[in-house]
Amino acid sequence: MKTDIDIHNHSHFSFDLWLTLIKSHPEFKAKRVELFSSFFNVEKPIDEVAKTVKYYDDLCNAINEVTGGNVDTFEIYLLILNSLNVDIKQLNRDVLNEFYQKSEDLFLEYSPVVIFENIHDFFDEIKNQGKTINILSNTGFIKGKTMRKFLINENLDQYIDFHIYSDEINCSKPNPQIFQAVKNLIKNQDLSLNQILHIGDNLIADYKGAKDFGFNAHLLKH
Repeated sequence: MKTDIDIHNHSHFSFDLWLTLIKSHPEFKAKRVELFSSFFNVEKPIDEVAKTVKYYDDLCNAINEVTGGNVDTFEIYLLILNSLNVDIKQLNRDVLNEFYQKSEDLFLEYSPVVIFENIHDFFDEIKNQGKTINILSNTGFIKGKTMRKFLINENLDQYIDFHIYSDEINCSKPNPQIFQAVKNLIKNQDLSLNQILHIGDNLIADYKGAKDFGFNAHLLKH
């Protein structure tokens, strides 16, 4: 897989996360649905909760891609809970923060599976050539601060020069502003745009977004 990526003609590498480097733990989403149901005392059947969570996860991801904005994690929670007939006016940020913390604990317990073959060796190869790497990820349920913790746990953070997550800058791929943020944070400001390669699995957000901005792009198909 990695042999398809040209590292010799590029000086900086920008990586998407989900379905590019990692995928969800096979048990995580079901555990999260159970947590949703129990924490908020949802009275609907668990399969209906699961369908509602997936519906709004997919919807908000699509909204982010179309608008280039970022639907906040707590807003996603409230859309789900309202649809499940939970009185959201009885909730507040403290409750939502408490739920997020429990979700983060669950996420790190059932941590994502690294799907990019020999990723440590590949990142080593890039860094040994004096080149740089960033993570560029749209977020939804899982915020950037949690992804950083996961990457530290996987000993991958050591390779990453900087991270950009949509919830932290309030815009999402393919918005050109998020690719401009990558360019702005690269130490070597003399790099031309075509010396920067963005790697991702999403044709619109990753490939077309990067190409339209002026970066080179690699569409990853596992």
